[in-house]
Amino acid sequence: MSVVNQEVEKLINIGFTYHQDGCLDEAENAYQEVLTIDGKNAEVFNLLGVLKLQQNDVISAINWIEKAVEIKPDVYFYETLFQAYVRAGLFKQIVAREKEVLEKFPDNFSLLFNIALANKKTKNIRAAIKFYDKALKINPGSYLAWFNLSHLYSIEGETENAVSALKICKKIRPNDIDTDYFLSLALMRTKNYDKGLKLFETRLCRETATALQNKTYPNKATKETLWKGENIKNKTMRIYILFCLFLFSLPIGAQKAFPFNNPNLSVEERVQDLLQRLTLQEKVSLMCDYSSPIPRLGIEQYNWWNEALHGVGRAGLATVFPQAIGMAATFDDCAVEQAFECVSDEARAKYHHSKNKNGSERYQGLTFWTPNVNIFRDPRWGRGQETYGEDPYLTSQMGLAVVRGLQGTPESKYDKLHACAKHYAVHSGPEWNRHSFDAEKISPRDLWETYLPAFKALVQEGGVKEIMCAYNRFEGEPCCGSNRLLYNILREEWGFDGLVVSDCGAISDFYLKGHHETHPTKEAAAAAAVKAGTDLECGMDYQALEKAVEEGIITENQINLSLSRLLKARFELGLMDEESLVSWSKIPYTVVDSGKHNEKALEMARKSITLLRNENGILPLSKHYNKIAVIGPNANDSVMMWGNYNGFPSHTTTILDGITHKLDSKRIIYNKGCDLITGDTFVSLFNQCSWKGDIGFKASYWNQLEFAGKKSVETLVDSPFNFHTGGATVFAPGVNLNNFTACYQSVFQPKENREVTLSITGDDGYRVFVNDEKVIDHWGQHGAESHFYSLNAQVGTQYDIRIEYMQAGGEGTLQFDLGYIKPFNPHEIATMVSEAEAIVFVGGISPKVEGEELPVSLPGFKGGDRTRIELPQVQRDLLHELHKTGKPIILVLCSGSAIGLSAEVDLTDAIVQAWYPGQAGGMAVADVLFGDYNPAGRLPVTFYKSTEQLPDFEDYNIQGRTYRYFKGEALFPFGYGLSYTSFEIGEARLSKKKIHENESVCLELPVKNTGNRDGDEVVQVYIRKLQDKDGPLKTLKAFKRFHLKANEKKHITFHLQNENFTFFDTESNTMRVVPGDYEILYGTSSMEKDLKRINISIE
Repeated sequence: MSVVNQEVEKLINIGFTYHQDGCLDEAENAYQEVLTIDGKNAEVFNLLGVLKLQQNDVISAINWIEKAVEIKPDVYFYETLFQAYVRAGLFKQIVAREKEVLEKFPDNFSLLFNIALANKKTKNIRAAIKFYDKALKINPGSYLAWFNLSHLYSIEGETENAVSALKICKKIRPNDIDTDYFLSLALMRTKNYDKGLKLFETRLCRETATALQNKTYPNKATKETLWKGENIKNKTMRIYILFCLFLFSLPIGAQKAFPFNNPNLSVEERVQDLLQRLTLQEKVSLMCDYSSPIPRLGIEQYNWWNEALHGVGRAGLATVFPQAIGMAATFDDCAVEQAFECVSDEARAKYHHSKNKNGSERYQGLTFWTPNVNIFRDPRWGRGQETYGEDPYLTSQMGLAVVRGLQGTPESKYDKLHACAKHYAVHSGPEWNRHSFDAEKISPRDLWETYLPAFKALVQEGGVKEIMCAYNRFEGEPCCGSNRLLYNILREEWGFDGLVVSDCGAISDFYLKGHHETHPTKEAAAAAAVKAGTDLECGMDYQALEKAVEEGIITENQINLSLSRLLKARFELGLMDEESLVSWSKIPYTVVDSGKHNEKALEMARKSITLLRNENGILPLSKHYNKIAVIGPNANDSVMMWGNYNGFPSHTTTILDGITHKLDSKRIIYNKGCDLITGDTFVSLFNQCSWKGDIGFKASYWNQLEFAGKKSVETLVDSPFNFHTGGATVFAPGVNLNNFTACYQSVFQPKENREVTLSITGDDGYRVFVNDEKVIDHWGQHGAESHFYSLNAQVGTQYDIRIEYMQAGGEGTLQFDLGYIKPFNPHEIATMVSEAEAIVFVGGISPKVEGEELPVSLPGFKGGDRTRIELPQVQRDLLHELHKTGKPIILVLCSGSAIGLSAEVDLTDAIVQAWYPGQAGGMAVADVLFGDYNPAGRLPVTFYKSTEQLPDFEDYNIQGRTYRYFKGEALFPFGYGLSYTSFEIGEARLSKKKIHENESVCLELPVKNTGNRDGDEVVQVYIRKLQDKDGPLKTLKAFKRFHLKANEKKHITFHLQNENFTFFDTESNTMRVVPGDYEILYGTSSMEKDLKRINISIE
């Protein structure tokens, strides 16, 4: 034996000794050291796989064992691999390897048994029967094989065969209560009622349910005897012993039917039955967003995390509706509900489609962490785009519409989806310090009148199934550990009986240095969160709960309470039942990105567009103009239009595309003009890169730190790379958040001779090759850094570009584009558009600079938030130059927040707020610009004149903020929006001038379209409590959007309920209706001049 082989054998024996003694970390270190000497040691790969199985890290185990099998297709390795597949619920992988394995090992009982089991789980019943038959010819004494075979015969209606199989089971285990139970049923199904009833009465009626749990395993003494002092040198024996130890660690009877499997029992009965069958380790494994499978009970793995902010997000193809803030601008909750019915149809279809492909990864489940009903109290908050604006009532109504659209009708046996109201509570930035920020000294009025109403409405009126607790602290306590928020208010006062999930990584904030640091250890943090009422963790810290129980800082009963809520949700969704029982499973996959849904996306985009200025009726534009100039950084940006938390549509119409659709392209002058924040423009040549005829880069991903083995994902990237894992956004569906590698390939065919810059930024490592020559090498683990390469591109030459990327931990970033810099010359741009009869400037900002915890530090932007609300200076400079041309300028703003436009009002003739309008936004904007759609969007936020009008961003006092407390002059007020027609609102009448505290009242008012165009009007009703000097100036309590033809008149009725007059009562510190005088204001915006008044008294 060589010296190297001796060293390898020595290290394996050391690792094995540690392994058998339960010192798994030390064993892993020894095995890993072997791989530094012998990187293809199949035995060590298999040993590492067995070790990972014992640590319940099933996916890593599979990766190791698959490597072992690739190197050496040994029978023991295959046996271990198949057991790992069973643990992970990856039955289709077993079926896929069926032929390969049986050609090598046709008579191996263990392999045949698991192949049969896999066919059973994938509903290949006849194949499963065939393989159980083969297995039983090898080992006719296998009780479990006979038992499973009896179940399959029952499914196929072969009851006599089922009886025969169960009788053999009874011979093998004469006193097994499960066998007697199923045999008694089978006998009765074959009309042997006497025998069946006799067996049932004499055997089962005297047994208790606990008898089902009396299983025998090798005890500790037996295991110690097995391993004691042995220096095992025989590799085959060593592998066999470890494999047996792994098998003994698995509970017996994995595939039996239990009461919790019975869909006819109540959810509560099923939960209680399942709960008492789980071990503590299993319970803990079900409480993280990735919930492990429990094969012995037939429980499949499940990932709780999915997104649907404005369409199914982060999971490939989906219809992309306008961003949430744009949905709010529609002031049409009925339309929003309809849009989310489309979303939930796509979600269900995608779930069943992925499940049938053995999918149970992130962004494939039925639990959607939306809507975001935080109050957009300050326009600087980057995530405000995800909300429904600054008003509690509007936010409540839009949130309720989302919940109704997602969760389906309550009459159904199973819920369609589960929605989640987030982020509870008092959460609205800043992004850059959210892991340490304490929202403190919040006045009771602000808490109950501003920050909590939407959550309360979704709980009590909407029946929302989940609540997500926020990152920040509230009055010193992390929100996910706040007894006041999670128990006193949410559960005790509001009666919430659903589950609470942490924001992702929020439990780590309890103990990590530099974060909240409210708890000393991971165990203390996890225990505190569960005891406060956080049932599910998005993260991995709840794995410490088992140790926390051992340390006595939490009890198993306290864990049971949280777990019961999680199990209840899974039963309610039908996740634990056969797909055929769930009516929602019949929704076809063809609904995804369907024509009907695309039309709905266009409708919602049209309804969201808000006309803010239209001097001298410049809009709508004439389609007979000879030339129109389209300028600006957002004019041809499709990705910007998707917002954040987005899906990926099959086609996006940019605003330039939309305008081009209205006019001949020869009549359009287009120039990007400038970037969002910088003057010099990077002209991308990305669209000159293609792979096999498709524009973009072929992307291959491996969920490991090697470019080896089977690729995890293959896809096409058809726009400049802008990947970032912030907010747990994966690079592509099916790719890990960290510890992965990627390879991107394309062919660049330049259309002109010029210097082309390849620009790349990445965290961690990357390499760039051009024609197989390495031109950029920045491999290794490090923070985000940028590198550039200059290529002298020649027409007629093809350049093969390959980018290799490695993400080894922490956040991942990869940005890549190729092109050239065009110096900013506003005078040149203005000269170029001199022939145009009108200029459409498409500017604003984008989700690249405002969003969730972004790695952005630019003038006016910090960490995803804004430091100033004004339009970036470079865009202002360009607008100044364009204004000098004397041409009419129409400013189209794309943003998820209010922009300070005090200077731009004088530079433009019209201002159109388009938000982030989704896949059809370009067509919707063009429809408005050219008069094919009459705009009626309304602002869900106040557009302030400048940053100077705002209080300190970190001050959560609502005084001086939003239309409800802002006493200054807004540039454009909340609820504001213009139309191409005119409306007249007449005097309102109340059904009563005085009401009692528990009475409702009707407000009726006439509305007439006095213009010559059909259009929508939005009437808003505000209420002011006259004696409340510290209360809001006014607060929205009702709204209604409706359509009127030219010269048409309608009477609109509002039914004002008791709760519409609820305000904060300082005497009782509660929200209640207080007797006194109230002023009802009604009109077309929150601006005083747009409102009429009528008074009412409450006795």
